[in-house]
Amino acid sequence: MQITNNLNNDISAAPEWFNQAINIKPSEKILESEKGPLSYSIWPTESKNKNLLIFIHGTGAHKKWWYPIAPQFINYSNVIAIDLPGMGDSGFRKKYSIKDFGQCIISIIENEKSNLDINNIFIVGHSLGGQVAGYVASEEKELVSNLIMIDTFIRPPDWDPSQNEGGPLRMIKYYPDKTTILNRFRLLPQQECKNEWFVRYIAEHSVKQTEEGWRWKFDDSMFNSLERLFGYKFSFGCPALFIHGADSLLMSANILDNIKKIYSDIMDFREVEGAAHHVPLDKPIEIVDIIKKRLFLDNL
Repeated sequence: MQITNNLNNDISAAPEWFNQAINIKPSEKILESEKGPLSYSIWPTESKNKNLLIFIHGTGAHKKWWYPIAPQFINYSNVIAIDLPGMGDSGFRKKYSIKDFGQCIISIIENEKSNLDINNIFIVGHSLGGQVAGYVASEEKELVSNLIMIDTFIRPPDWDPSQNEGGPLRMIKYYPDKTTILNRFRLLPQQECKNEWFVRYIAEHSVKQTEEGWRWKFDDSMFNSLERLFGYKFSFGCPALFIHGADSLLMSANILDNIKKIYSDIMDFREVEGAAHHVPLDKPIEIVDIIKKRLFLDNL
């Protein structure tokens, strides 16, 4: 794809369903907290129901990764997509942890439960977002009705962080113009994605202009300092589904087998052919179909 600073031209080959979805504009909200502002978007349901479906993105990503997907569910549920702290339009913090991310999700749920008549809460998380979703469902068992993790790398409870030190501290890099930084956008872990219009769309919303130049929206310090769930085993009691890409590098070797060994008694598993780690980008229509049948089968 020839990348320019004109998004509409660059994604002109996108399918009609994609264009229709991104033109359904949600309400943009900010929830203030002592540690910093939390940004999220909400699409109100178009039918009478008491459902709330929450989408959580992965590391370094943002809520707009879900903008083409979230509107597919407004006939069945109120829908929220969240910017985790240090990413997207949420504020930077001195420290980052999955447990704190989980508390952010809970705060947003509590805030919207007071605004909407909600009985059923469903959480879908991709990659890091799956860990956050699993933590919330484990810590607040009465709160979450259904859980879906998408290609989430789950460390075993006995994983030793001292044997897996983080990499060097990332330094903030600035770029002279928007086109230059957009051409530097890459999926991590690195993979090809045939849906270039989807990748181009999320790249557009991954950058911001500052006095020093163009930079990525995420806090570079987060990658090295994020506190993971060491010695933690998920214990959610709600129905749960683990979706994974057949070609995902994060599920290679014995990683997926270990996840199944630990969690097959409380979680179902579904493989998506032709998808790598970024399943929602590789197979968006399939992901929408799987989620609908999992959560809203009685309404289809």
